[in-house]
Amino acid sequence: MSELTTFVALLRGINVGGNNLISMARLRTRVETLGYAHVQTYINSGNVIFQSDCIDARRLEGEIENALVAELASPTKVIVLSFEKVEQIVSYIPKSWHLQTDQKCNVIFLHHSIDRPEIVQQFNPKPEIEQLSYTPGALFWSAKLSSITRSTMTKISNMSVYQHMTVRGLNTTRRIHQLMGERNRSS
Repeated sequence: MSELTTFVALLRGINVGGNNLISMARLRTRVETLGYAHVQTYINSGNVIFQSDCIDARRLEGEIENALVAELASPTKVIVLSFEKVEQIVSYIPKSWHLQTDQKCNVIFLHHSIDRPEIVQQFNPKPEIEQLSYTPGALFWSAKLSSITRSTMTKISNMSVYQHMTVRGLNTTRRIHQLMGERNRSS
């Protein structure tokens, strides 16, 4: 048998506001039918950890998107990242986030079609209340809780690039990384 690579599929816009509803058990079963190994979901927001002998993340994205067409009310964007890529992204999480209790901190995962440093310029963050930085594959956004309703990110859903990204909180991102590492080590 070929060596297996650990991946996470981050599904965009499922189980949010009563739209694109799918149980994690059903999602796991659907992904297993694609022949991926050790499929596991994490929380109800569409995080699927799995292993595959295919190393082409773009191909995996397409396979998962196609498999979900019959399951969801509307097509959903899928971002597939290897354990190594997630580990790289996590290593660039701003150090200041580890001590913050007065900020909301999110990792915005970018679909490969918009993954470039210039994307930060589209958001025009307000430096007095929020910070936004880029690393390949993700944006790191944080804002003071007291000013969050005035942040640029409250308007993100009106931007065309919004359909090509998915947001995970800091703790969710760390947990996904941890679960992927555990899966990677047990193989």
